[in-house]
Order: sequence, then C-alpha cells, then structure tokens
Amino acid sequence: MRVIIRTVSELCITLGTLIVLFVVYVLFWTGVRADAAMSDQIDQLHRQWSRGSVRPTDGPGERTVSATRPEPYRHGEAFAIMYIPRFGFTWNKPVLEGTGRDVLAKGLAHYRGTAKLGGTGNFAVAGHRRTYGDPLEDFPELRPGDPVVLTDGTTWFTYRIDKGPYKTVPTDVEVIDPVPRKSGYTRPGRYLTLTTCDPEWGHSHRLIVWAHLDSTQPVEAGEPKALRR
Repeated sequence: MRVIIRTVSELCITLGTLIVLFVVYVLFWTGVRADAAMSDQIDQLHRQWSRGSVRPTDGPGERTVSATRPEPYRHGEAFAIMYIPRFGFTWNKPVLEGTGRDVLAKGLAHYRGTAKLGGTGNFAVAGHRRTYGDPLEDFPELRPGDPVVLTDGTTWFTYRIDKGPYKTVPTDVEVIDPVPRKSGYTRPGRYLTLTTCDPEWGHSHRLIVWAHLDSTQPVEAGEPKALRR
C-alpha cells in the first residue's frame, strides 16, 4: 500500500510539474518568442523599404532613386505594419500573408483571398488576443471612430472603425466578405476587418470590428495625423 501511495504521489507531482511548465510556456515563453519575431519582422521591413530602387528617368542616361514598389504578398512574409493608437502610440505589429499557426506566431495575419491593403474590397486581418505576444489583448477597447493606420513602405493608409466590437462564432465567415452583411455596409468599398478570439483565454467566439478607408498619403509626407501625439 505504501508503495502504491508513493507511486501515485510521485505521478501527481510529476503531472503538476508538467502542467506548471506548460503554463509557463504558454503564458511566458511564447510571448518572448513572439515579441522577438514581431520586432524582427518590423526591422526586416524597414531595411527592405530603406534600400529603395533605382529606375531610369525620361532623360537619357539619367537615374533617380525611388521607393521599392511593393511585391505580391507571399505566404508567411510580412508586407505592412499596423498601428492602433487606441492601444498606445508605441503599439505596432507586422502584418503577414496567410493565417496559419506559424504566421500568427509572428504577428498579425492577412486572410488570403481578401482585398489587398488599400484596395477595393475587404482587407481582413486576424490576430491572437492572448499568448504569442498578446497582440490584440485590448481588442474590446476599440470604438467606432478609432483610427487603424497601416503602411506598406510607400503609402500610409488610415482606416476608421465604423462598427464593433461585434461578437460572433468562428463559422460566421461572412464577416470577411467583400461587403460584410452585418457591418452595415451596403455597397462595394475599401474596407478593413479585424478579428480575434473571445473569450480572452478561449476561442469559442470571435470579436470583429469593421472600418472604411478614410485617407491615404505618401510616406514622404510624414506620419498621418492619427499617429501624431
């Protein structure tokens, strides 16, 4: 009997230790790795954008330096940086193509098949609310009128939230339609949809906000008004 009790006790201690290590991994280590990955993605984008490109001008033999033209989105690669002032003026996250687990571990994820940044249609982006750096932890604080700003290295895009946070179920894929039926939009336009999980530590539901493209300006003009303190 003593042997059985000792064995069961040791198994419980081992199991408890494994549970604690798993919690530490989920709550701490994934966040450390994700923060490093997101910072690295942003640094890579800035280096890519700063290199620029050289193209000929109309005059023979003349050459001028111009910003690098954005390339087609490639799965798992960052192509833009998002800023949400509601989350603080230091908050910024990379946006990558695709919504796989490996992509979401490195930043925000663009739903393949939805519109491109600034394009006609619905530019839809997802992100973790908890774990992997908690990029959208404060999602419920978003309000209509809040700006969501993105840049692709050549242009600033300022979207304005019109509706949300709206709670729905994961199977409600209509939220990322070109004209989302529940958003209040009735005609084609240039829209943004942000999605994250709900509740905070679960994934039984989704929180959604919808926004429209409010303005654009070249990066040479400086930061848009929404990012000025």
